[in-house]
Amino acid sequence: MSSLVSILIPCYNAAQYVSQGIESALAQTWQNKEIIVVDDGSCAQSLAIARQFEDKGVQVLSQQNRGASAARNRAFHASKGKYVKFFDADDVLHPRLLEAQMARIGGSVTAVASSSWGRFYNNDLSTFQLSYESVWRDMDARDWLVEAWMNARPMMQPAIFLMPRSLVESRGLWNESLSVVDDFEFFTRILCGATEVRFAADAPVYYRSGLPFSLSRRANRKAVESAYKSVSLATSCLLDRGGGRSARKACANILQDFIYTYYPEHSDLLEKVARRVGDLGGSDLPPTGTRPFEQLRDIFGWKVAKRIQRAAYWVGYKPRPPFARPRTRGANAT
Repeated sequence: MSSLVSILIPCYNAAQYVSQGIESALAQTWQNKEIIVVDDGSCAQSLAIARQFEDKGVQVLSQQNRGASAARNRAFHASKGKYVKFFDADDVLHPRLLEAQMARIGGSVTAVASSSWGRFYNNDLSTFQLSYESVWRDMDARDWLVEAWMNARPMMQPAIFLMPRSLVESRGLWNESLSVVDDFEFFTRILCGATEVRFAADAPVYYRSGLPFSLSRRANRKAVESAYKSVSLATSCLLDRGGGRSARKACANILQDFIYTYYPEHSDLLEKVARRVGDLGGSDLPPTGTRPFEQLRDIFGWKVAKRIQRAAYWVGYKPRPPFARPRTRGANAT
């Protein structure tokens, strides 16, 4: 008999999107699955919409608002699958994704399956484009992290990974003290305990982009502290596993990107990160961005360019969200 797979969906104020997300989970060609939705104290109609799917076998739970990590942990505790996939309510799964990933994972309890992914905008799947990455292949798990981090734009969004339940239990559940970039810390911890990442092609995750109230758009002090804690914990986790110079450089680049992202605010955190970058031997990550930013950088230096950019945001120019920016092959963007 095929193994049970649990699809675990945290939901908060996702009334516009949750139906499409649940329907894509129900449409999976892998038949032996369970779908668990945890509504995290939504103010909107998300819970009522999710409950419309209970007669199709979807288990719907609710809790007071405690954050996405707590909702994911609640769903995990309620699940029974030998393999688990965490899936945000506003994204969409290709119907063959579970089948493709289960074929690649091949019954292993130490490997993690990954998938291709791409962005779509304005609720229009016709805008979807794949976001090609060099790690779209079978790799040692530590090497996957090092390579994905080198240009400081790793995609570690929940839905692209399928994991053995036993691996999650041994490495620990989601860190509920984190609100922003919690997936970066969690999946680093998971991959640091895995043996390899096995890539499943041709069945992507459709990643909804441009949401006005997504967590990744928050830049208040609490959110930045969460991002700082996440990158600190994740880089320490990778370094504890070893890897030598390449791992140190990958960690330094991730930390340097934190500086580029939040400069000039939160100087106390930036100073701590800069010291850590120095301890790791320095970073060669360039401060890249939009063409206007790079033109200013070339004339005045990146710090002045960032201050001008921040001023432009205050008068209405819309920044792209930290740690959720569009990728291009072999480059990073602000």
